[in-house]
Amino acid sequence: MTENEISFKIRGAIFKVFNALGSGLLESAYEAVLAYELTLMGLNVKNTSSIAINIQ
Repeated sequence: MTENEISFKIRGAIFKVFNALGSGLLESAYEAVLAYELTLMGLNVKNTSSIAINIQ
């Protein structure tokens, strides 16, 4: 996968997360959900957020 393809996936995930959650949340909430979305897309993510998402 090229850098442009990775960048395209990341930008798409950012817009998806923001459109779903809206504005006004803490940055750590967006970071946690974005990391989850990127993981679903098959990208390796190192999350520094202290919020844990437990999806079953």
